[in-house]
Amino acid sequence: MLEIRDLSKSYPNGVKALQGIHLDIHQGMFGLLGPNGAGKSTFMKILATLLEADSGTVRLNGLDMLREKQKAKRVLGYLPQEFGVYKNISAENLLSHIAILKGITPRGERKEAVESLLVQTNLFEKKGKAVSTFSGGMRQRFGIAQALLGNPKLIIVDEPTSGLDPAERNRFYDLLSEISERVIVILSTHIVEDVKELCNRMAIIKQGKILYQGAPKAAISRIEGTIWKKNIGKEELISYKKSPHMISFRYLGGEPVIRMHARESISGFEPVPAELEDFYFLKINGNSL
Repeated sequence: MLEIRDLSKSYPNGVKALQGIHLDIHQGMFGLLGPNGAGKSTFMKILATLLEADSGTVRLNGLDMLREKQKAKRVLGYLPQEFGVYKNISAENLLSHIAILKGITPRGERKEAVESLLVQTNLFEKKGKAVSTFSGGMRQRFGIAQALLGNPKLIIVDEPTSGLDPAERNRFYDLLSEISERVIVILSTHIVEDVKELCNRMAIIKQGKILYQGAPKAAISRIEGTIWKKNIGKEELISYKKSPHMISFRYLGGEPVIRMHARESISGFEPVPAELEDFYFLKINGNSL
């Protein structure tokens, strides 16, 4: 289990990126949801030992991740939001080079690990190709392969599906789900669908504070029966945006469809099943629920 207690971080410009984060994260997939600037990347970089916290503790199965950084690096894998690669270096050679940096020095052991991970991430047939020529989805799968080197106990994945097409996202989902059956995977994202599809536990963060932690299904059940929908004309949208019941809107066939939250029925609106996105927007907008 990963135990996080009172984790805080402020920057010299006065921004409080994290304010007393308190989380328990078990084996499986854990989703961290929040808007841009919520503190997600700061949180992930601290867990990955790339950034110093101001205060607090992070323990993985008893290991102090903040004070014993060298030991921590041996049990974690990290896929950052921007994963850079060297030009003209094949996937096999680059993965082998990263394996050496992670301490897998015996040639036979390294070759076996590299080939196994290329197979697992469905990249073995492309092992001779330069990673710089890979599609976005292939590059992300390579990123997971390097994160898995050394059999880590904790995998940290920061905004992994941004820019991927639907087919690539699905392949990436399948890979992350498989990995999470044996390790802790923390998925940081602003895409609610990622968390709904993949995670059995989640947290919502805004301005460095945790607003909710629990199961996505439990979050949805809290607002079931309180969500209402209506198709409106574009000219009506401005007035509806002023309503305290407004959750969100999207365009369908060129016309706005708005979603509202209320305990009682709203005239002209139809009840619809609650979605995780409804709960997310309500929490981000300050609804106590």
